[in-house]
Amino acid sequence: MVAYQIYVRSFQDSDGDGIGDLRGVGSRLDHLAALGVGALWLSPIHPSPMHDFGYDVSDYTAVDPVFGTLGDFDALVEAAHDRGLKVLMDLVPCHTSVEHPWFTERPDFYVWADEPNNWRSAFGGPAWSRHGEHWYLHSFYPEQADLDWRNIEVVHAMQEVIRFWLARGVDGYRVDAIDRLLKDPGLRDDPPATAPFGLPVPEDSAALALTHSRNAPDIGTALAAIREAAGDALLVGEVYLPSPLLKPYLEHLDALFSFELLHARWDASELGAAIAGMPDGRAAWVLSNHDFGRLATRFGHHNAGAAALLLLTLPGLSFLYQGDEIGLGEGPGGRHDRAGRDRYRHPMQWDATPRGGFTTGTPWLPLVDPAERNVAAGSPTLRLVRDLIALRPRLGDELELVEAEGGLLLLGRGEHLIAVNTGDTPLPLRGAGDPVLESEPGAAAGGRLAAHAGAVVKR
Repeated sequence: MVAYQIYVRSFQDSDGDGIGDLRGVGSRLDHLAALGVGALWLSPIHPSPMHDFGYDVSDYTAVDPVFGTLGDFDALVEAAHDRGLKVLMDLVPCHTSVEHPWFTERPDFYVWADEPNNWRSAFGGPAWSRHGEHWYLHSFYPEQADLDWRNIEVVHAMQEVIRFWLARGVDGYRVDAIDRLLKDPGLRDDPPATAPFGLPVPEDSAALALTHSRNAPDIGTALAAIREAAGDALLVGEVYLPSPLLKPYLEHLDALFSFELLHARWDASELGAAIAGMPDGRAAWVLSNHDFGRLATRFGHHNAGAAALLLLTLPGLSFLYQGDEIGLGEGPGGRHDRAGRDRYRHPMQWDATPRGGFTTGTPWLPLVDPAERNVAAGSPTLRLVRDLIALRPRLGDELELVEAEGGLLLLGRGEHLIAVNTGDTPLPLRGAGDPVLESEPGAAAGGRLAAHAGAVVKR
């Protein structure tokens, strides 16, 4: 299945306030159906002070008025299901906003200390802030207080949240920052690092081994509680750990994002190693999202087609970020997000008008280049994405790393080969038969793969 990530604020505005909303999402479902995706994933829509744009939840069982109402949500789910689309929500179980009623009414729901230890925030700086006479833990921003998943009442409260949305027709969850659910119960300091963490982290975190501030040995108990509440609903975990540490999560979750692939450079050997390193073939593949940059900017517009081909020919789950199907790049950003991620979140471009068909008002972030890239005009990338999604059922279930050197990445999928040239010169395609689908016309002609191109060919 291909899941389509919708960053709701930037997808489609229905009321002219310049911010995307649920009715706007519903009005664009035919685009998703035409692409052929099987599911949509909604970024957080709960009430929030928006210090982290919805990832600081102040009410888990409501919709923020900026996005609409529970009635709008129900209508969206029904419309999606009518088109054969599953609906995934963003579940944020690690922390709440400090403006959530629990923070004042149930302080026992959170992690406290008399004195802070050396744990660091994901955004850099200490992971502790003072409140009254004590310190509370925040693995992310100070406005996001960590829940204590060793308190059984917290577990039961979050299970009720999961069941609430499943009862409204939700088909599953992308589970946010799940490696942070359980920490060392004694709140011991993280020891000094003796080896690199394996994924990009802030400089102050890189100096530590990060063995006590996340991924506790008994993390499975929290994961089992989430699975119990979710039943057989789809659970996709955001586990920000190197792949060798992922096995306990796969005992309870259906798939995990491959952060090695997301952070890999456009280099055949790095991409091949990241793909081969994911355990059990249960990756949720992703090359672009609201936190880590847009595909066309990270790899260059000249590589965007080949990158889309790679993403959408990998077996299992693939996540496509809104706008990647038209080659949308990053914008100039804004002053909203303190971590500088606004540049990844500019509005979707539906037509060539100055507001891109996104809104009749003033967009919360400016459009990037609607005259050059938009859905209405179509584009080679848009046609390629549709063709790739249509091709996926014909590819074999097994994945074989055939070659990953000299700029050529070659993967086996049954009777097909997936070939990607990450270099600047054409490369020979040994063992390749007729092309089935190319990132650009003639890319795999004459037994050679053009520079910056990709192709699916018969073996």
